[in-house]
Parts: sequence; C-alpha cells; structure tokens
Amino acid sequence: MCGIAGIMRLNNTPLQQGCIQAMIRPMQHRGPDATGFYTDDDIAFGHLRLSIVDLSDAANQPFEDASGRYRIVFNGEIYNFREVKKQLTGYDFHTSGDTEVLLAAYIKWGASCLQYLKGMFAFAIWDTLEKKMFLARDRMGVKPLYYYTNGDVLLFASEIRGLMGSGLVPRKVNQQAIREFLSYQSVGFPLAIIEDVHQLEAGSYMTVSRQSIETTKYWSVSDRKKQFDFGDSTRVEQRVRELLHQAVEQRMISDVPIGAFLSGGIDSSAVVGLMAESSAAPINTFTIGFDEKDYDESEYAAQIAKKFNTDHSRVLLRPSVFLDELTNALDAMDTPSGDGVNTYVVSKAIKQHGLTVALSGVGGDELFAGYPFFKQYLQLKKFDKLWKLGSVPRHAMAAIYGIKGSNKAERLRGLLTAPSCSIAGFYPEFRRIISPSLINKLTDLEGSNITAVEKNLAGLNGSLHSFPLLSQVSIAEYLGYTQHTLLKDTDQMSMAVSLEVREPFFDHELIEYVLAIPDSYKFPDIPKSLLVRSLKGLLPPEIVHRRKQGFLFPWAVWMKKDLFNFCDQRLKRMAERDFLNGKELLSYWNKFQQGDPSVRWMELWLFVVMEYWLEKNTEV
Repeated sequence: MCGIAGIMRLNNTPLQQGCIQAMIRPMQHRGPDATGFYTDDDIAFGHLRLSIVDLSDAANQPFEDASGRYRIVFNGEIYNFREVKKQLTGYDFHTSGDTEVLLAAYIKWGASCLQYLKGMFAFAIWDTLEKKMFLARDRMGVKPLYYYTNGDVLLFASEIRGLMGSGLVPRKVNQQAIREFLSYQSVGFPLAIIEDVHQLEAGSYMTVSRQSIETTKYWSVSDRKKQFDFGDSTRVEQRVRELLHQAVEQRMISDVPIGAFLSGGIDSSAVVGLMAESSAAPINTFTIGFDEKDYDESEYAAQIAKKFNTDHSRVLLRPSVFLDELTNALDAMDTPSGDGVNTYVVSKAIKQHGLTVALSGVGGDELFAGYPFFKQYLQLKKFDKLWKLGSVPRHAMAAIYGIKGSNKAERLRGLLTAPSCSIAGFYPEFRRIISPSLINKLTDLEGSNITAVEKNLAGLNGSLHSFPLLSQVSIAEYLGYTQHTLLKDTDQMSMAVSLEVREPFFDHELIEYVLAIPDSYKFPDIPKSLLVRSLKGLLPPEIVHRRKQGFLFPWAVWMKKDLFNFCDQRLKRMAERDFLNGKELLSYWNKFQQGDPSVRWMELWLFVVMEYWLEKNTEV
C-alpha cells in the first residue's frame, strides 16, 4: 500500500522542476517508509512506500527493470504474485516482492497481464523506448487513481490533493459533483469533486503517448463470461467456502504484523475464522468496545476470539472520542464523504496497537444480500404490472403519499415515480440521501438532476437483466455506494494513519461466482443465509442469529448540542456561496433545531462536510 503520482508531457513544453515533489508532499501519510522519484525529459514519477512485502531498500520505487527500459510506480498488493512469478521464466528477479513481478508480467504480456492478477492495485509503467505510459486500476476499484490533463501535460495521483499540489490543476469545484455528493454522500465515476479531474474507471487501463490517450475497460462486474453448474446446492456452498477461504489466505501474505478487524458480526467473524484455519500462529484481532451497552459489541467479538484462540485486543473508546477526532477525520478526507469518521477512529486505534495490515469483513453485505433493500427489491418486482399501465396511476399514488411528508413517504413516492420497474430505476432511491426536489430547493447548482450513478446503471440495463434479481442489486451496489463511499472511505481513512486494509469479500473470482448463483440459493430468509450455510460449523449460532448493531451514534443529538457551533458556523458560510439558496438552507437548519421530524440530520450534515472540505481544499 503506497501513494503514487506522475506527470507526463504531451508536447514540447518542458516539465516544471519540483512539480512531482509538490504532488507527493500532500500524500506523505500514504507511505512513511520511503520516498522515491524518477525523472527524465518526458516523465516524472513519485512514490511513497508503506513497506509490506520485501522490506529491503531494493524493493523501493520507482522500480527499474533489469534492462533499464521500464519504470513502475505501484500502489496496492498482488496477492497471487508468487503464482504469477512461476510463469515468468527467463526474467532475472532481484527482489522477493510483488512489484518486480508486476513489472515483469507487463514486459511479457503487455496489457494482458491484468488478466493474470488478483489484487488491489493502481500503477503506472513508463516505457523509455516507445515513450508510452500505461496506467491501470484493479477490477473493483479498491485502489484510487485520479488524473488531469490540460493538453500540455497529463498528471495522475492516488489522491486529488496530489494533483492539486502540482499547482497545475485549478482548484475549481465541480458543481455536478456536488449534486452527486448531496444525493449519495459521495462522488461517482467519472466525476471528481474538482473540475476537469477524473477517476480512472475500475477495471480499466489507459495508454498515453504524445499522439493519443486511450482508455480500455478490461473487466466489468456486469460481465457474464463464465458458466457455472449450480445443480447441487451442497456443491455450491462448498465452492463458496473454498473461494472465500482462498481469498482470505491470499490476503494474509505479509512481512509485517497482520491482524483483523473483529466486530463480532457474521462477516468479520467469518474472515477471522478462515484466517485461523490458514495460520499456525494465533491471529491478532481487534475490536472497539464501549462502556455504553447501546454501542458495545465486544462480547460477541470475545466469543469469536475465544473460539479461534486469537491474540485479542479490546480497544475501549468513549462515544465522545468520535467528536474529539472529528476534525482529524474530516482533514483526512481527500474527497468529501458523508461517512468515514468511524473508519478513521477504528483504523487509528488499530494502528496505535502496532499493526500495519488488517483484514476486514467489509463487502459481505453487498455480495450476500445483507441489506433490507435486497428483499424489498424482490417485493417491488411483484408489482411489475403497475409500470406496464403507464405513469399516470403511479404518479397519482405518489402524489397521495407525498402529502404525508414523512421520510418513508418521500422514499415511497420516489420509488413509485421511478422510470422503470428495474434495479436501474429503484437503486437510486434505495441509496439517495437528499431528493432532487430538496436539492433544487436548497441550491442553485448547475448541471443535470440525473446523477452519474443513474447514468451508469442505465448504461448497463441490458446486461443487468441476465443476472438473478438479488445479484442485480449487488451489481448496483458495486457501481454505487460500495465503490464510491465504502471503498473510498476505507482507503482514505486507513491510509491517513498508514494502515493497509485488505478485503477478502472483494475478491473478483468469489464475486463472479456468487453473482451467478440463482436467488433460490441465497434468498434472505435470514441475513446472508447462503454465506451462513457455506460456513456451517465455523460460526456459533449466537453470532449468526444476533441482531445487527453497528456504529449507531447520536449524531442528531450532537448536532443540536456538542456540534451545534461547528455545524452552525459552516452552514452559515455555506449559505453565502453563490450556488446555494442561503435563506432556504438556514431555514431548513432552523427547522431541524426545532425538532421537525421531516428534516433528517444526514441531509444537513452533508452540507457541513462539503463546506469544511471546500474551505480546506479550494479557493474560496
């Protein structure tokens, strides 16, 4: 896990001296162990290293192949690098890590090397002979990669702050991206919060020369290239367990201390149990504990730790520590997020206990139908005939529900007015935080009411229909909340404290298999029933059947008391911006303070976070 940056000239304009150092500086937290640079007349690479595998200086980056023709900067981990290395006969390896294997794979197979890789990665390779740069990102988009071009140069970096650090990227906010953020608490592909900055799409690579910039999609979660036999339910469950066990085992490769987040829920407990099966030594596990029983899950984590004989640590926190750490967490946001404070606090606590790598159970809900709206989608599909009658009866029903004014009524109104009885029509409503009508009331933002999430789903509508209904929801999650909120928060909040987090549930072979499984095998009669059956005997019943808890802190109360001044100041500053209807925003804030149940704390919190980010990162 590292930070990368680069700048390539596209014409005869000389590269600015010191530009690459300025790009690396804001990302120093991503790699405290080593800093390296490579420059020539056409390219400059920068690298920040968090040493995980092969801790020697020989593995520092930018890394050069034996011939001197190629240079690479790489962020992430290739979990199957030892298997790939066996296929690279004839290459003279000088290190024992994955970076040199990745470079050798590219030298042998070119862009096709991506098909051989299992891992999370973003990397750039410079060919000094052909004067071409190759940029690539992992299939699920676990590792971030942003880029900017102005015709003279192309810049890339692991963080938007790296791009802005160059001094070449105007710090102008993208108003369409703000609309996206207010809708879904994050910014979706291809947008970025800064205008003219773009995300390289997950599962894509880019080839850059002076003559052209070409982007190619090499993998998509909505592809169905493989055929599986699902005739035997026992065999299906065995295969799920095999794939998950393999994913966990591969993510345990490390030359530094490794452990696991353990909440005591199904997903983290499954990861810890499978880690224990793959390790001769006790696993390091960490759970966050609270004195307040409403928040504390540590008794369940302790049961799992005892069952698998882990070296277990309970990190005792007060709920108020989340308030104490709030500004630190907001400062850590490279891109604004309505979530993430929890991830920052937990990552910091684990890092302070001496770990550099931790496995996480994040992603289990998305793959194994763990959220309520998986079942809700199955129920909504029963009303397909209502959409065939046309929009008039649905809009009439929506108008009736709209009169009620509650959040649930607003959500139902949105579902009834969805353009189709499909996941592309419903998913935006499942995940929407602020409705388009409220955004238009509170802001004067430029751009379309149709968000990037909606466009991306609409573009996949044909291929989505070939998947089982529950898998359609999973795919929508991967293209929406999972990729742009969950994975971004995991990366930016853990890397803020130099902790590498690995997520076995985002293994692409596991995902390809589970998405193809018929709904009849994984209908959520109990939460994540297919996963539970596949792990039969691994998890105790009290873990499987306990009520899902999680971090549910009283933000609504804090915003009226402990955080009132913090929020009030930023909302008043936000109200002065030219793309806001200031009077309407402050009126909405006042209604919240007076206890109006139709105003949700999260709606206002997004404006607070956005204002904080804008003040810190843009020209006011």
